[in-house]
Amino acid sequence: MKYDVVALGELLIDFTIDGKSNQGNNTYEANPGGAPCNVLAMLNKMNKKTAFIGKVGNDAFGQILKKTIDDVGIDSKGLMFDEHVNTTLAFVNIDENGERSFSFYRNPGADMMLTEEEVDFEIIKNAKIFHFGTLSMTHEKVRMATKRAIDEAKKRNILISFDPNLRPLLWEDLNLAREQIDFGCSVCDILKIEDEEAKFLTNCDNIEEAVEILKNKYNIKIILLTAGSKGSTAYYKDLVVKQEAYLQSNTIDTTGAGDTFCGSCLGYIIENDIDNLNEEKIKDMISFASAAASIVTTKKGAICSMPEIEEVENLRKKYEQFI
Repeated sequence: MKYDVVALGELLIDFTIDGKSNQGNNTYEANPGGAPCNVLAMLNKMNKKTAFIGKVGNDAFGQILKKTIDDVGIDSKGLMFDEHVNTTLAFVNIDENGERSFSFYRNPGADMMLTEEEVDFEIIKNAKIFHFGTLSMTHEKVRMATKRAIDEAKKRNILISFDPNLRPLLWEDLNLAREQIDFGCSVCDILKIEDEEAKFLTNCDNIEEAVEILKNKYNIKIILLTAGSKGSTAYYKDLVVKQEAYLQSNTIDTTGAGDTFCGSCLGYIIENDIDNLNEEKIKDMISFASAAASIVTTKKGAICSMPEIEEVENLRKKYEQFI
């Protein structure tokens, strides 16, 4: 296989608040982002071969984004440029706990203009894992492109990874969002989902009951549930493996933490047979993923903030001393 993981979806600029100007105005730092490429950037740190399929505007931001993913080692041959629609922008405001709120400039944005005809299916055919989310399912054209890409991966028995990454502001109808998350869960082998997303999908406020609904309804090999500072849980066959969060006092921005967790887990799954995992392996996987995600929260942005493997292992060792 030429690629370990191929991802399709959004590539955008996250404008993260960066203090005040001399006049007292908010200043923002332009950080390259977009969940699928965040995932791939972490995989590259784990020495995995990755490729991205998506669309940006043929503008200054689009050129910055292409250079960024090239620089971190993500194959950009599947990246298209739109001549008429600008690159999608997101303004990220962060509270005192590092938690985010978003304002999107995407009406339309180039990422949602990707069509079936523009998808390079040869890239997908050469992958071990195909990864996607729901930002590429908010509008019909890009939704059709995403579903066609999934079909191509399914035909070749490529593992499918799905992270809903729900952004309610980007959906005209949340029932459509729920419908598309349901579709994603129905086709994936690996599901990375936040606790609030699981509750949203199942209409169930009890997280244990929500996960049982997911397990009973879908044929998912492994469910990776994240809950921010409350830690994470992996559900695999009859196993339930929990991991506390690696909380840090210098957390400043949680952007990309979940994507870092997801990328770390995909990297581990590539090295280990997904059908023959055990409790020890799963614990090792989500411990590494949690530590990596924790490090990202101490930096701004995501694609350019992914930790080195040595950093992650050092954080794990540091925490083990207190257990």
